[in-house]
Amino acid sequence: MSESGNMRARSRFFTRAAKIMCALAVWSFASAAAPPGTLRPINHVFVIVLENQDYSSIYSPGTRAPYLGLELPKIGVLLTNYYAIGHNSLDNYVAMISGQPPAPQTSEDCSTFTEFVKSGPDTSLGTAVGDGCVYPAGVMTLANQLEQHGLTWRGYMEDMGNDPAREASTCAHPAIGGPGVPKATRTDAYAYRHNPFIYFHGIIDNQANCDANVVNFDGLANNLADEHATPNFVFITPNVCNDGHDSPCKDGRPGGLVSADLWLQTWVPKIVASPAFRKDGLLIITFDESDDDDSACCQEPPGSQGQPPGVNGPGGGKVGAILISRFIKPGTTSDISINHYGLLRGIEDVFGLPYLGYAGAPDLATFTPLLDAGSSVRP
Repeated sequence: MSESGNMRARSRFFTRAAKIMCALAVWSFASAAAPPGTLRPINHVFVIVLENQDYSSIYSPGTRAPYLGLELPKIGVLLTNYYAIGHNSLDNYVAMISGQPPAPQTSEDCSTFTEFVKSGPDTSLGTAVGDGCVYPAGVMTLANQLEQHGLTWRGYMEDMGNDPAREASTCAHPAIGGPGVPKATRTDAYAYRHNPFIYFHGIIDNQANCDANVVNFDGLANNLADEHATPNFVFITPNVCNDGHDSPCKDGRPGGLVSADLWLQTWVPKIVASPAFRKDGLLIITFDESDDDDSACCQEPPGSQGQPPGVNGPGGGKVGAILISRFIKPGTTSDISINHYGLLRGIEDVFGLPYLGYAGAPDLATFTPLLDAGSSVRP
C-alpha cells in the first residue's frame, strides 16, 4: 500500500475510534445513578465470538489487530485472565450458551452430526454425561431460558445461506448423521461448528422459532437501528475469514487477526451507536479458544466423560475479553479469572436467570462485579 493509502487507512481507523469515544461521552451524561451495591440495569447483551488466537498475540504493542488490541480497551474493560474451556471450537461455543462441558465429539467439532447419547445420569449441576453432538430436548440453553422469561434472543451467522445448495439461510444445520464440517468457499464461509444453537433439540425441533432466531446477517443492521427490533441477547458469529480462523481466506483476503480487526472496525461502531446499546447495552468480545495454549482457570471441571477438556492440558487457553458499556469504567483492566462458563453465569445474572450446567459451579468468578453501581462512568 502507498504512503497516501496508509494515511487514509489510519484516518479512517481513528475516525471510527473517535465516534465511539463521542458515544461514550454522551452515555456518561445520560447515565442515571443507581443505589450502591446494585447491578446496573443491562437489558441488551451483545456477544461477538472470534477464533483461535492467543492473548499475547491480540493484546500487545505489536498486535496485528490494533483496533481490537489497543483501541477498544480504551473504551471498555480488558479482562486479562479470561480463558476458553476446551479445544477445538464447538465445545467452547456450546459452553457459552448451555454450561455443558466438552464431549469427545464436540471437542472434535462434530465431523458427523450425531445425536448426543447419555451414558449415565446428569451430574449434580445438570450437565449431561455421554457423547455426541445434538443434545436432547431436555438440555436447556440460554435461548430457552430467555424465552421462558419473556425475553428475546437471536444468533446472527455471517454467510449462512450464501450458497443455497449447501445450507439454508436460517437455522442451517446438517441432517442427523450428515457431515458436520463443510469447507469454506469464496462465497460461503459459514461454519456449523461456530453456531452453537443448532446443537440442541430444544432449539432446532421448533422449526419456525429456529428460523426466526438463528439467522444470517441480512437483517442485523436494520435490527440494530430500532431498539424494539433489537433482541435482549444478540450472539454474533462472523464467517471463518472475518472471525480470524482462516489465514489466508478462500476469497484472497489475509484472514487471521488482520481481517478480524477490519471486520470489528465495521461492526463495533454500528453496535455501540445502536439505540438499544446506548440505552442499556453491554458488548462482549472474546475468542472461542487459544491457538497454542491448553491452560485453564477457575478450577475448571472435567469434560462430559471425565476427560481433560484441552487437547494436551486442562482447558482452552487464555484468550482475554473486552467488555464495553455505559455502565463500565472505560480504559480499565481486570485480572479476575473467568472462563466461558463464567461468561454464561454473568449473562444469566444480568437477566435474572438460574445457572445452567457448569455456570453454576461453586465460587465461579464472573464479570458482574464490573457492572456495579460503584463503578464510575467517564468517557
